[in-house]
Amino acid sequence: MNDIKEILSKYKKIAMVGVSNDLTKASTIVMKYMQKYGFKVYPVNPKAEGQKILGEDVCGKITDIKDKVDIVNVFRPSKEALDIARDTINIKAKVLWLQLGIKNLEAKKLVEQKKIEYIENRCTKMEYQKHFLKVRQAFPVLQD
Repeated sequence: MNDIKEILSKYKKIAMVGVSNDLTKASTIVMKYMQKYGFKVYPVNPKAEGQKILGEDVCGKITDIKDKVDIVNVFRPSKEALDIARDTINIKAKVLWLQLGIKNLEAKKLVEQKKIEYIENRCTKMEYQKHFLKVRQAFPVLQD
């Protein structure tokens, strides 16, 4: 597949790894945005486990999520992506999505062997805006 528009059309359940309970952090802003556009977001943060972020119960790891997850969206350093990729395989998610600035070749190879889509160095919020709202990131007031 690896068509971002198709991925964001088809898959609506996102485990967001590294989301913060600080509402000014990028991860939390992205979570709120994706919720606004109909995505079910499961916040994952071991330091906030048992708390709520934007109305959702926080899990310590993605394998603790009871529901089926489509996309694992990662806001953690690149070096952590391989372990997250293993968990992505374990929960049978369809997509491993690494946010802006995050890349990991080993994680890519691992998930692609299991027929899981891999996206790196892209923001789910920005991609949603681009494909569905036709908003240009640098100048959001300008429309395509």
